[in-house]
Amino acid sequence: MAQAKDPAARKLPGSLDGNRRLDRWLCINKDGTVTVTPGKVEIGQGILTALVQMVAEELDISVNRIRLAPASTAFSPDEGITSGSRSIQDSGLALRHAAAETRDLLLALAAKKLGVTLENLTVADGVISARSGGTATYWELATPELLAREATFDVVEKLPAEHVVVGTSLPRVDILGKITGKVAYVQDMVLPGMLHGRITRPPGPRARLKSIATKEVEQMPGVVAVVRDGSFLGVVAQREEQAIRAERRLARLAQWDAGEPLPDSDPRRLQTLAAETEVISEKGDPATAGVRQFHAEYTKPYLAHASLAPSCALAHQEGGKLKIWSHSQGIYPLRGDMAKVLGMAETDIIITHAEGAGCYGHNAADDVTLDAALLARAVPGKPVRLQWMREDEFAWEPFSSPMVMRMNAALDAKGNIVNWGHELWSHAHSTRPGGSGGVNLLAAWHLEKPLPAAKPGNPPLPGGGSHRNAIPLYDFPNQKVTNHLIRQSPLRTSAMRALGAHANAFAIECFMDELAEAAGADPVEFRLRHLKDVRAKAVIEKAAQMASWKPNEKGDGERGRGIAFARYKNLAAYFAVIAEVQVAEEVRVTRMWAAVDVGQAINPDGVINQIEGGIIQSASWTLKERVDFDRQGVTTRNWTDYPILTFVEAPEVEVALINRPEAPPVGAGEGTQGPVSAAIANAIHNALGVRLRDMPFTRDRIVAALSA
Repeated sequence: MAQAKDPAARKLPGSLDGNRRLDRWLCINKDGTVTVTPGKVEIGQGILTALVQMVAEELDISVNRIRLAPASTAFSPDEGITSGSRSIQDSGLALRHAAAETRDLLLALAAKKLGVTLENLTVADGVISARSGGTATYWELATPELLAREATFDVVEKLPAEHVVVGTSLPRVDILGKITGKVAYVQDMVLPGMLHGRITRPPGPRARLKSIATKEVEQMPGVVAVVRDGSFLGVVAQREEQAIRAERRLARLAQWDAGEPLPDSDPRRLQTLAAETEVISEKGDPATAGVRQFHAEYTKPYLAHASLAPSCALAHQEGGKLKIWSHSQGIYPLRGDMAKVLGMAETDIIITHAEGAGCYGHNAADDVTLDAALLARAVPGKPVRLQWMREDEFAWEPFSSPMVMRMNAALDAKGNIVNWGHELWSHAHSTRPGGSGGVNLLAAWHLEKPLPAAKPGNPPLPGGGSHRNAIPLYDFPNQKVTNHLIRQSPLRTSAMRALGAHANAFAIECFMDELAEAAGADPVEFRLRHLKDVRAKAVIEKAAQMASWKPNEKGDGERGRGIAFARYKNLAAYFAVIAEVQVAEEVRVTRMWAAVDVGQAINPDGVINQIEGGIIQSASWTLKERVDFDRQGVTTRNWTDYPILTFVEAPEVEVALINRPEAPPVGAGEGTQGPVSAAIANAIHNALGVRLRDMPFTRDRIVAALSA
């Protein structure tokens, strides 16, 4: 649990402020190693590598001495959820400070032992030397009591000019096991005596189980238990293939009440629903007319996380205690919701993070964890491994909400924007475990005595949820931005990489291109003239330089290029990108040039990796991805229904990092999403002369636009 603190106390860096004990963060071991215990988790973003670098830098030790413990509610600091590209700001800055203070404590012990002042000591890889002679090592000085204290404020961290490890491209610490076939993911784990489970899901989100005869399934080979609680239905078997066969038989035997039909899937339906409306930004006179008025509307559909491996968890209940291995991005909030469902004390549940094969955001990792616990409760003393099937993952994970963005603007006689309007409609982008007033876990809603879901909502600005990045960074004299939050959704929605920033930045940057064209201005110059932020201008100028951008360049009917920009959350990473497309039977993104500024880059190659990956994922969203459903339920059930960008379709990507060691470091993982989609849309217009405003940009939509 996070520690309570005096409200009058000064604020410590990052997550250290809520977890002030130094021994919650690291331990100096007698064998010459240092164990680091962050509460943030690795989900493919390479964060553990950057954290290792920050600790090694402040302790003056080799990175090879550092051992990383997986995040666990048994000992890790409570850092909430790994989300929002905040691991560097939260965990990194906490560890930097904790390591610096640990170094100070060890130096003080060495000075006393060697009989010298602190000024006479130097450190090299954990060996403290006195100028007058004599040495002491961290490993001989450290005691269990040394870090059993709260962090203080009287610590001086290294200046950027002193950094040796930070700012270098250290190889990823998590890659070796993944490429050599070691147990790298929760899906790979095997515990002694482990059983296997599967869940039979309802045919749709509003269906309820009427009846089920389980005797036949209970007698199938290898079946250990059939578990039913209300509409929650599962099976435990000795082997995985036995569990799969038994589940399929359960599905054929189950009788369901389908419930109320689902509505139409068109995103524009959002504008007809009851919404909570809030003006989130207003300045000047939003009624300013200007010389010419412009309007446009943009949409995005439901999107799936589409994790490469279906969600999986292991649970073992014994002696009133429950041990869990999960790829949840928020083990402490998950533990809280699990305790409510299971009627257990939080302290009797230990959740240890184990990586899952692919996800940025709230996929089914938390739901499968409760599923595993419910089955493990039926077979106490035996660990249960539960993995969802692919069709479960597509049909039941929380989706990214559809969104509608209605834009309006006015230009003056010189072609400058004098008024800006942005209205958006969206469901909630945050229904993770830990919400107030309920439990955000799928199985909890299907039990005989169901627990209500927490009220869907938005994280507050400046981070935001559906309204993330809706307030433009551009400098307009008059503007009004309005958020329409629709809390009730026919399909569950929650966090996905960048949340509402994807659609909002997409709409803003597409509309900026439309206005530049109306003003007869070059898209790059048009953006620069409406910006005051010098770092924003720098990434745009760098991307244009990389791509050899020519003012007012024209496409040729097949090939075109487009630009887009955003600063993530208006307070984190700056990102600009130019996309080149080739349009034939379908849109093909051939090249992308990008510039990024994350302040101080802890691991430059890690930042570039994140940008490259974000570009590819966003291109896939933009061109291909969409979740479909009919009146009964989700019809997207497999990779054929939900195509993603393939290796041969991936563009050539070039990334330039503008490193600013003097600036605070920020995350890179989510800054790419909206600008990439907009750059592709703008490139298509540059190539074909038509505007595509509804994602994904499929062949049918291109043909329709050309025929209009």
